[in-house]
Amino acid sequence: MTMLHAWQMINIGEDFVKKTSNLPDCSEGEVLVKVSACGVCHTDLSFWHYGVKTRKDLPLTLGHEISGTVVSGEKEWIGKKVVIPAVLPCGHCEICQSGRSNICQNQLMPGNDFDGGFASHVKVPAQFLAEVPASLLEKYPLSRLAVVADAISTPFQVVEKSELQAGDLAIIIGVGGVGIYAALLAKIKGAKVIALDVDDQKLALAKANGIEAVLNTREMDFRSLKQNIRNMAKDLGVSKYQWKIFEMSGSKTGQETGFGLLTFASTLSIVGFTLDKPEVRLSNLMAFDAKIIGTWGCKPELYADVLQLLDTGQLDINPFVQELPMSQINEVFKNTLQHKYLKRNVLIPDFD
Repeated sequence: MTMLHAWQMINIGEDFVKKTSNLPDCSEGEVLVKVSACGVCHTDLSFWHYGVKTRKDLPLTLGHEISGTVVSGEKEWIGKKVVIPAVLPCGHCEICQSGRSNICQNQLMPGNDFDGGFASHVKVPAQFLAEVPASLLEKYPLSRLAVVADAISTPFQVVEKSELQAGDLAIIIGVGGVGIYAALLAKIKGAKVIALDVDDQKLALAKANGIEAVLNTREMDFRSLKQNIRNMAKDLGVSKYQWKIFEMSGSKTGQETGFGLLTFASTLSIVGFTLDKPEVRLSNLMAFDAKIIGTWGCKPELYADVLQLLDTGQLDINPFVQELPMSQINEVFKNTLQHKYLKRNVLIPDFD
């Protein structure tokens, strides 16, 4: 008899515990997905280590970056290979109808509102599943495409929202798991890109994959950092105005840096999450006629566009993903917390 196996979070900061239960029945509009892989995201660390409260009480199976195969539920989906959007909206409320479904207040998020993807199976609403084209599966294993659910789709949405144009300067603060995709997507849009990070290995990986300019900011005071950015912008042949700045690091320092880099008609996009409060002078927004935007996940309507970028070869994820057995989840979370990985980890179920 097939069972549902899962690695559950029992308490903040404690090891995940392996649990086994019967497979759930699907109600109308639901499907059961056999998990191919589930990515490890900074949001998972926020729940597990930093005490950000999940909407469903513990114990809870975390994981919202999921790919897999539909095995039961709505008949038209059975057998299909899918990516599960990290944000599952209702599709009919005021916010959904206004084109902002990613922030639907009736949304459901795997690993937050209900048990997520660090498991053998996950039950989800079928409405907004993203079917993976057969042609794309000839290029990537389904497991590797788990990163589409968040690590790629979230920066895709924010790049679109930022109104980035060809020839603009895009400054990416933090080029780890999500930030590297923001850099690559900005490049695909035709922008000139400067990548900032405190890790030389991440910067080297970005440069090896076509990012024009990189800068390690670890030992740099802000005045020197800003002057370096100005010099690099000049070398890249871009304007000293209208910079598009993307804060991906999820740190107080990163957010303060992003705000400090605002210039006339700039846009600062906040993607990284931290509980720390940055110290900024909001009057700069008035003085520069600048703006700050945020993004929460990605609306499911955009997932087909993301998959097409991979299918057409415009975006290559292979250099930035590594697959590990899900049984190593406790080690992986601890190592991720200590920034020991260069690539995004996707965990593949290996239950007995």
